[in-house]
Amino acid sequence: MSRSTRRGALAAATVVLALTAAACSSSDDGSSSGPTASSSGSGSSAFQPQHKGGTLKLVAHAAAGSFDPQVNYTLQYWQLYQSMYDGLLSFKKVGGQESFTVVPDLAEAMPKVTDGGKTYTFTLRKGIKFSDGKALTTDDVVASFQRIFKVSSPTAGTFYNGIVGADTCLKKPASCTLDKGVVGDAKTDTVTIKLTAPDPEFPYKLAVPHASILPKDSPAKDAGTKPLPSTGPYMAASYDPNRQLKLVRNPHFKEWSREGQPQGYPDVIQYSFGQTVESEVTAVQNGTADWMYDPPPADRLNEIGTKYASQAHVNPLTAFWYATLNVNMAPFNNKLARQAINWAVDRDAVVRLYGGKNLASPACTILPPGFPGHVDSCQYTKGGGKTWSKQDLAKAKELVKKSGTAGQEVGIVVQDDDVNKSIGQYLQSLLNELGYKATLKPLSGNIQFTYIQNTKNKVQLALTSWYQDYPAASDFLNVLLSCASFHPGSDSSINISGFCDKGVDARMQTALKTSQTDQKAADQQWGAIDQDIMKQSPVVPLINPKIIDFTSKRVGNYQFSKQFYMLVGQLWVK
Repeated sequence: MSRSTRRGALAAATVVLALTAAACSSSDDGSSSGPTASSSGSGSSAFQPQHKGGTLKLVAHAAAGSFDPQVNYTLQYWQLYQSMYDGLLSFKKVGGQESFTVVPDLAEAMPKVTDGGKTYTFTLRKGIKFSDGKALTTDDVVASFQRIFKVSSPTAGTFYNGIVGADTCLKKPASCTLDKGVVGDAKTDTVTIKLTAPDPEFPYKLAVPHASILPKDSPAKDAGTKPLPSTGPYMAASYDPNRQLKLVRNPHFKEWSREGQPQGYPDVIQYSFGQTVESEVTAVQNGTADWMYDPPPADRLNEIGTKYASQAHVNPLTAFWYATLNVNMAPFNNKLARQAINWAVDRDAVVRLYGGKNLASPACTILPPGFPGHVDSCQYTKGGGKTWSKQDLAKAKELVKKSGTAGQEVGIVVQDDDVNKSIGQYLQSLLNELGYKATLKPLSGNIQFTYIQNTKNKVQLALTSWYQDYPAASDFLNVLLSCASFHPGSDSSINISGFCDKGVDARMQTALKTSQTDQKAADQQWGAIDQDIMKQSPVVPLINPKIIDFTSKRVGNYQFSKQFYMLVGQLWVK
């Protein structure tokens, strides 16, 4: 299950065209080239004390629930956890492509990997304290890994199920010990983690917030709105999900690694909830807020793109929006019918409905551009080519005819917000044009994602999206389209198409194995798998979204991490 993110209320394409100017304010290295930011994307240059201090004011329409880093699975808080919580490893806290690099964090170096890739040995850094003043020990590390299972962390069964003893912990979370899987040695300050099989992606899994190291006496249940002590530059002073979250400096923090956990610039980070999105925009314009979490509404984009272009930072995301086609139910149990939809969709139309070409680009592949394994390839574009150019309706109609599925009923399940609904309406009219009898079923965003996963609901076509957890091709292909991710009758069956091809599965396992010794070769294998899955057409890639960060004039040093988005703690505030 991937993190939810800003899946925007951005509709009218015409106003967005004014954002052309704003799109120039982000350069490829992840740093802004606008007048409000004067740092390079590398971000690992020395701390600049002259920019330290001040209160950074963030605003959002709503809070994101539990503040427990081992439970919360939203981008909204993962973005903050970067400056609060630490794992043994972390993603490099910089802008640009380098932000996908894993570096030592609470561990003093990258692990010693032995036993054919099954044993990881870490040595803890000395002198690190939690924000409550207690020293970090190997006991805290062991207890934190047990706690992942005790609190039933959302990724316990997917990211950490390869740890020796995890199978027992998944069955009986309350009594989880992992006594042979995670072992601490207080004398040598080392922690050893044993896996049942080599997993080259394990370092990534140790660098996301669900693997945060917390005090050993943390509750064995979701801490909810009561923040837990942190090791990073910031700690939570208070949290009221109806009103405000306040982060202050952790008095016990001393920078141990510029790359792994840099010192923060603002003294206080104040995150207010409950405003309308319209008033968020006004607050940033007036300087009473410094950044807004929610996408600006369409009727304000023209103004932002003209008057405030230097304060709008636009970045592509490693994510895609797609339509799922149920391969186990008519009409899409017929490959020709599935291919027809891929040929028929006008991706430029979907881009316009999402908010225009500055907020999205047409997608042809499952792996997004700039992501490991991605190959520029477009099997379903008129006249062929490496990128999408035009739909081929004639070909689509011919395939529908050949499949014998014309006239069948198709239900389309979408979220009920404006953007999802408008794309759904477009798909409905397109299917009707192809000769189907299509109906639209809009559901609340709170339930649509679980509803479309459960085969009992007999969903034929659904609109959904996927945002990376970490930079590995398997996080798209293996997670979304392997037999292991298809669980009939369950709300947690992320392979929504029900696509299960034993041959493709075997190739995915080979690619995972190849990555243990040769990542480049593995990525080539993943790229070929992506193209072969697209031949079978269980999904229809629609767009790769982009994100707008709208900041106030008071803010400098904007950096965009491809892993966790804007580096909040690295912003300068006047």
